[in-house]
Amino acid sequence: MNRLFVAYKPSGIGSNKFLYTLKRKYQDKKAGFAGTLDPFAKGVLLVGFGSYTKLFRFLNKTPKKYRATLWLGAKSDSLDIEMIEEIETVSEFSFAQIEAAVDSLEGELEYDPPIFSAKRINGQRAYDLARAGKKVELNKINSTIYETKLLHYGHPFVTFEASVSEGTYIRSLGKIIAQRLGLREGSLSMLERLCEGQFVYENEKALDIKKCLNIPQNYYLGDYENVRYGRVLALEDLKEQKAGTYWLDNGENISVITLDEKSVKYELGRVEC
Repeated sequence: MNRLFVAYKPSGIGSNKFLYTLKRKYQDKKAGFAGTLDPFAKGVLLVGFGSYTKLFRFLNKTPKKYRATLWLGAKSDSLDIEMIEEIETVSEFSFAQIEAAVDSLEGELEYDPPIFSAKRINGQRAYDLARAGKKVELNKINSTIYETKLLHYGHPFVTFEASVSEGTYIRSLGKIIAQRLGLREGSLSMLERLCEGQFVYENEKALDIKKCLNIPQNYYLGDYENVRYGRVLALEDLKEQKAGTYWLDNGENISVITLDEKSVKYELGRVEC
């Protein structure tokens, strides 16, 4: 079964375990997802069954939009409520101060990722090393914060939304907000992913893959049996010959190709629609 849809992962369950429940629901063993959500987080999870799992890298998944609640003064190595160690009583701020701190995130941002993250260090996940009590040193990362919005401030809780580039750590954004308010600590008490690019939750409705691709369509002008059966394609037989990655429509299937100045390469052969 080839199927692409948006699921809604509840909090308290890991993405892999949640995928297992979907496999049982749809009675299919071959499935995958794009963009892991921690057990603490809830929200949109893009799921593919069958050969659609190969298409995740060609989908329009940016920007991602999140809603989060920051607990000012809460200390946690995981930057969320799963590992709260200490809660510091902090003075109340004005709404304008909180709003300015949230708005200050917008633009290009360099920061430290959480030590409890899926980043790899010498082949091991950072969160595995951190849980084992080992020292974790991660390189700074860069993210684009397209837009932020303060939704509510009820001291010591700050609820905000952020539209961000792929790979952004919202837990780190929460800590940065706390630091820009002059606080040492701040951790998230809630995190929800609202969308991944064009993908929003619609009761697991099957999506039209041809409308979801983030690469342009090209057209083969030669014998279309060549595309249908994955034969070698000549560059001069394509309508668009500029270097890049494209998809071809061959009726019930699509193919993904990459062009350079001299040749055509299949990234993916026939993917049934």
